[in-house]
Amino acid sequence: MAPKQHPLRDAHTDRTAADDAPVTAQTEAPAYKLAFADKDFMCRDELRPVRLQLELLKPEMLLDEYGVQSTIVLFGGARIPEPAKKETARTETLAELSKFYDEAREFARLMTLKSNESGGREDVVVTGGGPGVMEAGNRGAVDAGGVSIGLNIVLPFEQAPNEYVTPDLCFNFHYFAIRKMHFLMRAKAICVFPGGFGTMDELFEALTLIQTGRMARVPFLLFGRAFWERIINWEALAEAGTISADDLDLFRFVETAQEAVEIIEAWGDKPARSEIPGR
Repeated sequence: MAPKQHPLRDAHTDRTAADDAPVTAQTEAPAYKLAFADKDFMCRDELRPVRLQLELLKPEMLLDEYGVQSTIVLFGGARIPEPAKKETARTETLAELSKFYDEAREFARLMTLKSNESGGREDVVVTGGGPGVMEAGNRGAVDAGGVSIGLNIVLPFEQAPNEYVTPDLCFNFHYFAIRKMHFLMRAKAICVFPGGFGTMDELFEALTLIQTGRMARVPFLLFGRAFWERIINWEALAEAGTISADDLDLFRFVETAQEAVEIIEAWGDKPARSEIPGR
């Protein structure tokens, strides 16, 4: 996007000028630094509201400039290997779950083929940008010759986005909460593959938004019924009354990429709930 024309000096010009200022006791003092170019100042506790705003704004602006209108969200475990490397899995269960790497890759490929028809504006695959199922999602988009989004986050250990994320659509976050907002703000469907704490955190937060009517009903697909029913006793929640039996209809189990695509294509528009059953 071309910069706007105006008669005033822009921030880039003044930042460059400030960097070239004569070296004196005054210009070397922290107080003299331009506020928006002062990293130490920007990291102060008092600036947290500004940092939250920037993390919301930067990806939003760049996705808008790229033309992304809707996304297909893929959540899933970082530890699930591709089938060709399943012997490296830490447990036998992870090795068995490697089949979902291929399903995630194929699902992303099929959805990206559809996305390509809109010029990469609709149905763009978005993942957390990491390894495992996330890598499979971004890789499937590459298989289809399309783009995909990666929403990475800084972790205490060294890590980098997977190599299949479209570089111009690869974002890095400090705040988990803002990252979650970007996952859902354009979501046309939410697809959850087997995973651990992070996957379940994202699953339940998104499901709660739909349950409480804060988000429109979109296809919410759990890949691998056997895994999810072993990990979570959904029926027990309904029987206990902590959720309504109607809440069990907010998601569906699927096993294959093709099954998921067919549900999404046949979904149509479903408005947000106007009331919560059982309350």
